[in-house]
Amino acid sequence: MTSIIGHWIQGRHVTGSAQRTSPVFNPATGEQTGTVHLASTEEVDDVVASAVVAAQAWQRIPLSRRTAVLFSFRELLHAHADELAAIVTAEHGKVLADAAGEVARGLENVEFATAVPQLLKGGYSEQVSSGVDVYSLRQPLGVVAGITPFNFPAMVPLWMCANAIAVGNAFILKPSEKDPSVSLRLAELWQEAGLPDGVFSVVQGDKVAVDALIAHPQVSALSFVGSTPIARYIYEQGTARDKRVQALGGAKNHMVVLPDADVDMAADAAVSAGYGAAGERCMAISVVLAVGDVGDRLVEAIAARIPRLHVGDGTVPGADMGPLITAAHRDRVAGYIDDGHKAGARVVVDGRSADLPDKGFFLGATLIDDVDASMSVYQDEIFGPVLSVVRCATFDDALKIINANTYANGTAIFTRDGGAARRFQSEVEVGMIGINVPIPVPVAYYSFGGWKASLFGDSHMYGPEGINFYTRAKVVTSRWPDPATSTVDLGFPQTR
Repeated sequence: MTSIIGHWIQGRHVTGSAQRTSPVFNPATGEQTGTVHLASTEEVDDVVASAVVAAQAWQRIPLSRRTAVLFSFRELLHAHADELAAIVTAEHGKVLADAAGEVARGLENVEFATAVPQLLKGGYSEQVSSGVDVYSLRQPLGVVAGITPFNFPAMVPLWMCANAIAVGNAFILKPSEKDPSVSLRLAELWQEAGLPDGVFSVVQGDKVAVDALIAHPQVSALSFVGSTPIARYIYEQGTARDKRVQALGGAKNHMVVLPDADVDMAADAAVSAGYGAAGERCMAISVVLAVGDVGDRLVEAIAARIPRLHVGDGTVPGADMGPLITAAHRDRVAGYIDDGHKAGARVVVDGRSADLPDKGFFLGATLIDDVDASMSVYQDEIFGPVLSVVRCATFDDALKIINANTYANGTAIFTRDGGAARRFQSEVEVGMIGINVPIPVPVAYYSFGGWKASLFGDSHMYGPEGINFYTRAKVVTSRWPDPATSTVDLGFPQTR
């Protein structure tokens, strides 16, 4: 029997109209475990209506009480971290260690948001003119929405909702229909933490729900993480309706390995960053740029590590890599292996022939050498466990390849040369950079975001930019009579 997965509205589970549904699978077994109800435009309107009322009350709640809710929510997330990770693994497929890491990174963003009294402090300039003071403040937008991807169903919502709620907004989450259940557990924990009903809502759905959120005049802002085509669509449609939009798109992340690098360290990094979570990360390394004579040594070292990876059910101890999210996505990713071979690349390790479970949506780690920029295996965001190696004669060649790429989310360099690393961080045209760090996801008190086709608009996710995104500034200029000359009885002696 499969479970029915509905919405969270006004502090309770609400079964959808069931006019349209979508299956939810356990990717490790291939079995359908749930049916998610996809919201209609009318259902989205109902969610927004309740959120509008909740936002009006929530923004008047004192900062100290909002902070108390955030601290309580933080403690509940910590206490239920294993439970949340298990829900993620059951519907996404990533191994429990990866799922636990996802919850931990989301928790960091909640911890950042607990500092909201400090984060919302404005400025004050006294006596800018005779009897005139000027000060600034930031106020919430009202109702805001987050549209989140399947690959991080717990972390990415926490990137958004923690800051949005802390500063006084009501937040509507539209999670991926592929793994929707953890969003409902987050809603329950928000309620247990003391968040008033309606401040955090979950509306399950697909494009119909997304379009309804974009079109609704009382949704003031949209946050999105996902593919570049959808990011572009949401940004264009949302801004055309005068909404604030932060839209993070796809990626093709490069890792440069210079001849002086520690090859074992670089190979370990390439394996963990390329194949972790089956490559379904927006910060996954998908291209290794091997510079000079390091190529043969590096390819050999990576290839030697792949057989040690245990591909299997993420709930089983010892599993290093789980399945992909759906059978269709697995088949799409596998198709790139053929495409690379036909284009002239060398398939060093073919994940299709790995020792894989009989059931589920599994594909083994794949390593492809002698890739060039004209091949689809290089150009496209594959979003799977396929690592390509591009040979480069010089550091300058590697830098040019990265800077010519459409995507510019994250990149890394492995080297012992501080001068080369400093030049790389200065000249590479990418939003997030790692130096001997393969996945340079910023900590919560910085902000996450790429350049070029990896970001639409100019607002990065979470951190200080998240606080600014979910608030708008006011500047107040005030003049008051001089108490010494006032004719009003102030009740105390007036002195000069």
